[in-house]
Amino acid sequence: MAQNTTIPINVGVVLDLDTQFGKIELSCINMALSDFYASHSNYTTRLVLHTRDSARDVVVAADAALDLIKNVEVQAIIGLESSMQANFVIDLGDQAQVPIISFSATSPSLRGSYFFRIAQNDSSQVKAIGALIQAFGWREAVPVSIDNEFGEGLTPYLTTALQEVGAGIPYWSLIPSMATDDQIIEELHRLMSMQTRVFIVHMSPSLGSRFFAKARDIGMMEEGNVWITTNGMTNSFSSSSSSVDIDNMQGVLGIKTNVPNTKELENFRARWQTKFQQDNPTILNVKLDVFGLWAYDAAWALALAVEKVGGTNFSFQKMNSSHNYTVLGSLEVSQGGPELVRELSGTRFRGLSGDFSLINGQLQSSTFQVVNVNDNGERGIGYWTPQNGLVRNINSNRNTNRYSTSNASLGPVIWPGDTTLAPRGWQIRTNGTLKVLVPVKQGFEELVSVVHDHSTNTAKVTGGYCIEVFDAVIKALPFPVPYEFYPFANPNGQSAGSYNDLINQVFLGNYDAAVGDISIRANRSLYVDFTLPFTESGISMVVPVKGNDGGKNTWVFLKPLTWDLWVTIGCFFIFIGFVVWFLEHRINEDFRGPPHHQIGTSFWFAFSTMVFAHREPVVSNLGRFVVIIWCFVVLVLTQSYTASLSSILTIQQLQPIVTDVNLLLKNGDNVGYQKGSFIYGILSKLGFKDDKLRTYNSVEELDKLLQNGNENGGISAAFDETPYMKLFLATYCLKYTLVEPTFKADGFAFVFQKSSLLTRDVSTAITQVHEGDKMKAIEDKWFKKTASCSNPNTASSYNTLSLESFWGLFIVAGVASSLALLIFAAMFLYEHSHILTCVDSKASFWTRIRQVLRAYDQQDKTWHAYKKTRKEDGVHGIAAVESSPNTNCLCLRRPSRSSKPNQIEPEIVLEEQQGTTSTQHSDLNPNAIELNGYHINH
Repeated sequence: MAQNTTIPINVGVVLDLDTQFGKIELSCINMALSDFYASHSNYTTRLVLHTRDSARDVVVAADAALDLIKNVEVQAIIGLESSMQANFVIDLGDQAQVPIISFSATSPSLRGSYFFRIAQNDSSQVKAIGALIQAFGWREAVPVSIDNEFGEGLTPYLTTALQEVGAGIPYWSLIPSMATDDQIIEELHRLMSMQTRVFIVHMSPSLGSRFFAKARDIGMMEEGNVWITTNGMTNSFSSSSSSVDIDNMQGVLGIKTNVPNTKELENFRARWQTKFQQDNPTILNVKLDVFGLWAYDAAWALALAVEKVGGTNFSFQKMNSSHNYTVLGSLEVSQGGPELVRELSGTRFRGLSGDFSLINGQLQSSTFQVVNVNDNGERGIGYWTPQNGLVRNINSNRNTNRYSTSNASLGPVIWPGDTTLAPRGWQIRTNGTLKVLVPVKQGFEELVSVVHDHSTNTAKVTGGYCIEVFDAVIKALPFPVPYEFYPFANPNGQSAGSYNDLINQVFLGNYDAAVGDISIRANRSLYVDFTLPFTESGISMVVPVKGNDGGKNTWVFLKPLTWDLWVTIGCFFIFIGFVVWFLEHRINEDFRGPPHHQIGTSFWFAFSTMVFAHREPVVSNLGRFVVIIWCFVVLVLTQSYTASLSSILTIQQLQPIVTDVNLLLKNGDNVGYQKGSFIYGILSKLGFKDDKLRTYNSVEELDKLLQNGNENGGISAAFDETPYMKLFLATYCLKYTLVEPTFKADGFAFVFQKSSLLTRDVSTAITQVHEGDKMKAIEDKWFKKTASCSNPNTASSYNTLSLESFWGLFIVAGVASSLALLIFAAMFLYEHSHILTCVDSKASFWTRIRQVLRAYDQQDKTWHAYKKTRKEDGVHGIAAVESSPNTNCLCLRRPSRSSKPNQIEPEIVLEEQQGTTSTQHSDLNPNAIELNGYHINH
């Protein structure tokens, strides 16, 4: 009865039924419908499959689809194993409003209003490939793809992904879909001749298997090569229907669709294995791949969507077009197609391949597994997710937001050649030796030395600063680079051309690099690559020097110190004088008296410490502490000043005769430059006429020109790059001086072919050599100064002492003095706190302050009593009871206790407002009282 009430819905299936792949997918579709209706027996619709064989042909597949739409009036078509087949049929589906559902057409270029891809889009894996490239530091990769719709669709997406990680694509290899073995070998030889050794293979399993077989035959599966396959091939590694021979792909990395392993999937695999073996007893050891799972989920999703639409709208209607006489124009249109598309787009469920959801007709699945082909199969080494990048375990990183591009996040990789050492991704050239061109020139052999052997009529590179730096840089690389030097010379030993000619040889590919005193030229960077400079930059001017006897200068005694240091020293003398006066005023007779006497004494005391001639004794402990600190500061300052002044008075100062280029132009002086140098163009632009320019080839010639001077046909100044001038001054430092860089220049650099993979590594190595001690050792060796230039007694300049050199001393003196002031002020205020606390409440704040200052200006009677006791034998200090002026308060002072047993208690003095005082012995006065240790007469 249930069958009588169900509504049959025709669905077409177009597969390559004569292949094992097609049989597996058809089996999965049938099992999906069987499982679906077994669990949804109450549904009113039933899908009825109408299968057609595409015979692995695009035209046959399109004809089969047209027959199903036109004659069978199917409501949807499932299958179309290749992107080329789908590309033809998509238009049929759009015209007839029939959904086209494919689980193996993965090209990103496939688009259609009625097209659904129940598979991962090929473009979704490009970021995973880019992450692998970035993780291992490869900077170039060569894609190798099949020359059809499937291969071309990945091109723009892969290009963008590699650019985002800083990797370039020097070449894109296209293999025809029907390529012969000879065509494949020819393309492999082209790849073998390139520097790049990282290859990304994107092709069908059948063509890919042939490609890797030939790559193995010609030796491209050996150590040093990197092969990465896209999921188009990698997904078929575990399938028994695949034609891929794993033995030819040892060491290959692959991007594979990640399918979560669940109990439902394991149960389905077991059921499907049994069912397929029953239906196909001649096919043994069959394995299910991800395409079969997608086929299962696609059939399940279609059955679910059809049930939601119902069976009332599935009919075809003639199109309203009287002038369209093509085959497509005669197609009828499915009335239920638009609604079926809406229901498919909104279908959500947990499928065998994972969560099933469609956005814009595309299955949303973006997690990939990274596998490594070894032995007889693949081995998982990690995963890639959009959220976390490369991870070792997909479950342990789900709650983190860190995106990893490190190869440490992957498991161990066994590369081609059965090695665990990650390839660097490029090679120098076929024979593996770097051909390095070296310029030949006369003079300045300390930079580059090339010797001509007359017996063999050949030139040989013997050394030099630039050569030794290059040797050190190559040794600093993390990988070995064999190289050979080739002098840029004619058979007679002379230079074979200019520096531009030398660079052109590298540009033309005749040599891999050029090393020497080669300046970075912006106009040549379009043709070759320059590394970072390994020398100082800038163009400097060398001029003769004239003697200047510093001892004849009237104000020479001021030169040892800078003006800010002079001012600071003067301020501190005044400050220290004030501090000592403040600490000594109440207890030291030398710091008392009329105001002008006190000021004079303070200044005299402070400034006399400069020569340690202060004669006033300092009696307070705080004052002594301040003076000791200040005397130490003065000692350091005077010793430094004496040394600097002695240097100025005894050493002759050498001054350049000219420091301004404009002055040379104004006077019409002759100037020099190195022959063949680009400096000529700069001098010409500055306004120097050709008759004012002189050339030189060596340091000896330059010395002679400068020594002759402008009057004798020589020059007044010479212009050249800083390294040349440093080499010149290493010998002639007493006669000439270097004016700091006058013009900008980038310095010397190594030259490599355009887009050479060595350029970045060599630049990094240059930085490492500069940071270490090796560069300094090389400079000391080749820029070695003569004995006279190395002697510090012949230095032509002196260093003026600045405030920065003594700032720490002034901080110590200032803090110590300020601390002494604070301690003294605190003690004084505590001792005279009665002045502030016992005054009449009607007294103003400023009145109290004046009373405190008045008390400070008075002598400390206790101190003077203490001094008196030290002079008088048997007499001790007196305790007094004082009253503050203009007050009625009794101010008590605790009497001092004598350690002598027979000492008489001192008197207690009472001072009243009128200033009268009454004194009695406390032990004789009957009216005396004692309060908290104080004796008070009343």
